[in-house]
Amino acid sequence: MQRRCGFLLGLLWLGIVCLGASAFAGGGTKLRVGYFPNITHAQAVLGMADGTFQKALGDEAVIEQYVFNAGPSVIEAMMSGNLDLAYIGPNPAVNGYLKTDGILLRIIAGAASGGAALVLRSDLGVKRPAELTGKRLASPQLGNTQDVSLRFYLLKHRLKLKEKGGTVEVIPVANPDQLTLFRKKEIDGAWTVEPWVSRLVSEAGGTVFLDERSIWPKGKFVTANIIVSAKFLKEHPDLVKKWLRAHVRLTQRINAAPLRAQRELNQELKNITGQALPEEILRQAFTRFELTYDPLPKTLIAAANSAFELGFLGKKRPDLRHIYDLTLLNQVLQEQKLPRIRP
Repeated sequence: MQRRCGFLLGLLWLGIVCLGASAFAGGGTKLRVGYFPNITHAQAVLGMADGTFQKALGDEAVIEQYVFNAGPSVIEAMMSGNLDLAYIGPNPAVNGYLKTDGILLRIIAGAASGGAALVLRSDLGVKRPAELTGKRLASPQLGNTQDVSLRFYLLKHRLKLKEKGGTVEVIPVANPDQLTLFRKKEIDGAWTVEPWVSRLVSEAGGTVFLDERSIWPKGKFVTANIIVSAKFLKEHPDLVKKWLRAHVRLTQRINAAPLRAQRELNQELKNITGQALPEEILRQAFTRFELTYDPLPKTLIAAANSAFELGFLGKKRPDLRHIYDLTLLNQVLQEQKLPRIRP
């Protein structure tokens, strides 16, 4: 039997015991998995709900599920030895890797691409980047993936931040609060990720000023990856390979029947969070991102370099040569006669 252990933003990891521990009573390895109740983590949400991952692992492992709301909490859990595998955004993965000198984790597959955008209030009438001067813009969290994208975009267009003597103010605001402030006209816009992009447009009268896909080659950039602790990968490569095999199948299944997957995903999000998304919001959101097993390594490296130039990653340019281990993913892809992925 599997049980889900929820970790809400702000709770400390230490001292919290997973309710699913009782499920690990007999043979098999305990695999502790973290993910977010997000549409960009759809493979994890659906694969946990319908038992796909547990069936793939068979009797060799028992899954403990942990639901998170913030990437740094995932990294803290893995650093403390309480998490083995997780679906997570690129910036927290990079931070965890660098903070532990490359010891903690490896990226073993992708999960999602795209889905982020800069949404502005329609009444502002902004048409060009220069017209962002004097505006108050939100991002979900200081130094997170969307925050770095926003700050680097402003830097490229020679727009100086208020904190550095300029006029553009960037403030960290949790996604649900962005919606509230947007409606009250207390912020002028937000660089955020789905489904919040669609909610700002549909529920708050916003307009997409910049779809982030437009600034990346072929419109693809990493939004979510799968990471695994280096220790677990070394000790249990067979289990990790079975997980990846199930992940690839799930990705193909969802992409082959997106409407059905959206309905199932929405129901499971309601089970986890107590609230489903309006069908129109979900439909719109799925037009702006794609689920994939490709980790899009070049886009992560580019994003990390942007974070470095903004001063988020210390004084030395990050060395990410060994952050990827795609050996098992490529073995799975070879089994299915799919193209290999190069880091």
